Formats: sequence, C-alpha cells, structure tokens
Amino acid sequence: MSLSDYSVEKDNASGSVVPDLEGPAAPAVFERPTGIKGLYYNPVVQVFMLGFVCFMGPGLFNALNGLGGGGQLSTTTSANANVALYATFAFTAFFAGSINNVLGPRLTLLLGSSGYALYIGSYLAINIHPNAGGFVIAAGAVLGICAGLLWTAQGSLMLAYPTESQKGIFIGIFWSVFNLGGVVGAAVALGRNFHSTANSVSNGTYIGFLILTLIGVTIPMTMANPNKMIRTDGTKVTTLRHPSWKTELYGLWVTLRTDPYILLLFPMFFASNWFYTWQFNDYNAAIFNIRARALNNLVYWTSQIVGSVAIGFLLDQKALSRRFRAYAGWIVLFFMVFVVHIWAYFYQKHYTRETVAVLTNDQDKIDIYDKEYVGRVWLYIFCGMLDAMWQTTAYWIMGAMSNDPAKLANLTGFYKSLQSAGAAGIWRGDAVSLPYINIFVSTWALLVGGLLFALPMIHMRVKDHTEAADEIGDILAHMETPAAVPAPKPEQ
Repeated sequence: MSLSDYSVEKDNASGSVVPDLEGPAAPAVFERPTGIKGLYYNPVVQVFMLGFVCFMGPGLFNALNGLGGGGQLSTTTSANANVALYATFAFTAFFAGSINNVLGPRLTLLLGSSGYALYIGSYLAINIHPNAGGFVIAAGAVLGICAGLLWTAQGSLMLAYPTESQKGIFIGIFWSVFNLGGVVGAAVALGRNFHSTANSVSNGTYIGFLILTLIGVTIPMTMANPNKMIRTDGTKVTTLRHPSWKTELYGLWVTLRTDPYILLLFPMFFASNWFYTWQFNDYNAAIFNIRARALNNLVYWTSQIVGSVAIGFLLDQKALSRRFRAYAGWIVLFFMVFVVHIWAYFYQKHYTRETVAVLTNDQDKIDIYDKEYVGRVWLYIFCGMLDAMWQTTAYWIMGAMSNDPAKLANLTGFYKSLQSAGAAGIWRGDAVSLPYINIFVSTWALLVGGLLFALPMIHMRVKDHTEAADEIGDILAHMETPAAVPAPKPEQ
C-alpha cells in the first residue's frame, strides 16, 4: 500500500500524518523535513554518506587487494593476512550486532573503519621492513574484527532506509559509491606505478591510501541519527536494533524453523567472496606486471559501478512483478558466470604456479602494450561486473524476503559470516600453493552451485509483496526482554 492509497490528515501536535481509513491499522505516516534539513535527512543522501564510509575503508582495501598480493611481489603474506582477516570476520559477525546495539551504528561504523587504516599501514611497514610479515597478518586479524562491526551496521542501514520498491536502486547507489573507493585507489596506484619496474607498489602509494582511510574514519560521526530518519513515503525507519549474539543464534533456529528455505541461500552466501582469490592473486598478480596490474585494478572497480547500477535498475523495474525480476536477476547471473569462466578457462589452461614462478622480472610478464593484454583486460572487466551483480542480487533477495530490521540484521550477519568463512578457506588454499586450476574450478563450481540452490528458494519465498506473517521480528524482540519467548506462530 502506498501513500497515495491513504486519505490523510495532519496531526498538528506530533507532526505526523494520521491515515483516515477503516480496517487494519496502517503504518503511521510523517511529514518529512524541508530545506537543508530535509536534504540532510533524505535517505538517499544518507546512503551516499554510508557509501563514502566504505569508499574510504573497504573500497581502498579492495583497491590494494585487487593489485594482487596487496601490491607486493610475493602473494603469500597477503594471502595469510586474508586468512586471518576472514577468520576473525566470520567469528565477529555473531557478536557485532550486540556491540552495535550498545554503541549505535555511527560509533560502530567509526570503530569498524579504523581497522582499514591499520591494515594499510602494515603494508607500508613491510615495504620498509621486509621482515614485518607478522605485523601484516596481525593487522589482518584486527581488521577482521573491525570489518565485522562495519558491515553489520552498514547492512541493516542500507536495507532499512529505502521503501520496499527502492531497495534495488539503494543497493546500487551504495555499491557504486563504495566501489568508487576502489576506482580512486586503483587510479592512485596506476599513476604512481606507471613507470615502475619493481613489480611491487611504492611507499608513496601506501601513504596516499593511509591518509585517505584516516579521513574516512571521521565520516560516520557526521551522519544522521537513524532514529530521526523518515523514508520517502513518509514512514519512519524502525529503530535499528541488532539482535544480541544469543538472540542471533536463537534467531537462526527460529528462521530455520519458520522459514527453512533460507538454507538454500547459504551456498550463494558462501561463494560470494570465493572468486577474489583467483581473480586477484592467481590471475592479476600471476601473469601481469605492476603497471598492467594497476590498470586492471582500475577497470575492475570501474566495471563494478556499471554492474551494480545495471542489475539494480533491472531489479527495481516497477512495471515488472517482483517475482519476475527475481527470476530475471537469476538468469543474468547464470549467464554471466558461464561467460566469464568459459572465457577465463582458455587463459588459465596455459599457465601454472610452476611456469609463473620463473617470471621473476617485471619485463617477463604481460604489459599493457602487449597484444595479448586486450582480451585479458576485457575478461577482468567482466569479472568486476559479475562480482557487483552477485553481491547486489544477494542483498536484493534478502531485502525481498523481509522489511523487518531484526530479520534483515540476522540475514546480513549470516551473509557476511558465511561469506568470510568461504574466503578464509580459499585464501588459505592459495597461501599453501594449491594449483591455480584447482582454485579456478572450485570458483566456477561454487558459483553455479550457489545459483542452483537459490533458484527453488526464489520460487518459494520471493513474493510480489512481503507479508507480515513472514517476519520474525516480534519473536526476536521478546528475546531482548525478560519476558518469556513466545512460541513461533504456526505457518498459515
């Protein structure tokens, strides 16, 4: 039901608009502020600001990681740092909601973004002191904790601010701004290393990244209080309270009992960061010199913006039913997975770890002026588009399943936890030198498997409108009070 369906009258005492209709109670509708205040409290503006928080933190982290090996000659230290990062990330995802409840999303975002500055600083340290590998790995572990905080707060804010019909485009806006961090970072790396022959990035690159991440730490405290936010349709954003870790675990049981089809999304979640290892370390770092790696990185994150906006536009086409859009998004992903990996196979079959190990000089690897570079950089562009489409669609599916912040927090927590567990496993596989082809095939298989498992869940759970009976917020809310927990309502 939209605002136009209501006959409304203003309540002068509260500033709210009281729906004048008979029958079931409709959500209260409030007047939105105007002028500069209205602009500041506009959900679109706040999602842009949220995007810039991630622009300066995860975006620059992605630019560094996208160079392959964090821009280093050897990728082993970077791979082990990512193992530590994603292992602590997966663990922290269960507790980050409790911290967010106490501190609020703005302070949680601030603490989360600070870990990215430490991580980038550790790469500057190892560039100056080659024996500082332990510091890089420790910084990765700390970043995993901080990332758990940042992404827990980010996920529920991004999905709570839009109306039901706006979720795809809001995800696309966030993803575009966030990935501008990767674009800017990649452009800085390209500019500073264009004439380098060292096959690793310079100190100046790391210093530039470090300054930007430190600036980014200050952005969360300039954002609006979520409790004061009113959506574009006049409805007030529900207080964004994440479940405690106990409730999070209980919420999983409740979710599985009342909505067991959600299990079918877990393979899609698990696969959602798996492909970075092959793309960054086993393709970009393996066969390209530092100049080509930096240019590849730039076009990769630029293509992410194109991919997220394109799939977000499709998923929010109001002329199409939501179920049709869900199937259309699934078909696009399936097509992209096969295009990218069939294409990539014809390159991957020509090199191994053993053949790459002898390419110790920058001149031995593919440069941007080489004829074989053109096809390979276009593959990397499509890899970036696939990544953005995959993440955006996963968030959109979660948003299509619920409008309840409690359930969204639960789903995004499990999404990041499973995503991080998968990433930790495959980064460790790269650190112990699993064959490139094994990592490549596992990437392809997991993406296809994730889509096949998700298809029946989309069929059975994505409806044209989210119904109140599908929510579990009331059950979880009682977990946060001394009152007894009511039994879950039986399915209708």
